[in-house]
Parts: sequence; structure tokens; C-alpha cells
Amino acid sequence: MLEDCGFVDIAIGPPVDTFAGAPGEDKARSYAVFGHAFLATRP
Repeated sequence: MLEDCGFVDIAIGPPVDTFAGAPGEDKARSYAVFGHAFLATRP
């Protein structure tokens, strides 16, 4: 999707537990929900 928008040099970071301590943490764990950082540039 990022390439379709014209981005290049796309890097995707490792999974991060963004729900630790949140009220919906148990639901996020049951669906294996994680956050990822994205880095990309436009030519």
C-alpha cells in the first residue's frame, strides 16, 4: 500500500506491545494485536 502511494525505501519495525496495561489488553492479546513502526521516503 505504501508503494502504491509513491513511497520508497520502506522499512517495517518489529512488533511492539502497544496495549500493555490498557483496558482492552485481554482482547488485544486474544487477537495477537501489535503495533509496528513504518519508515518510508518519497522520491
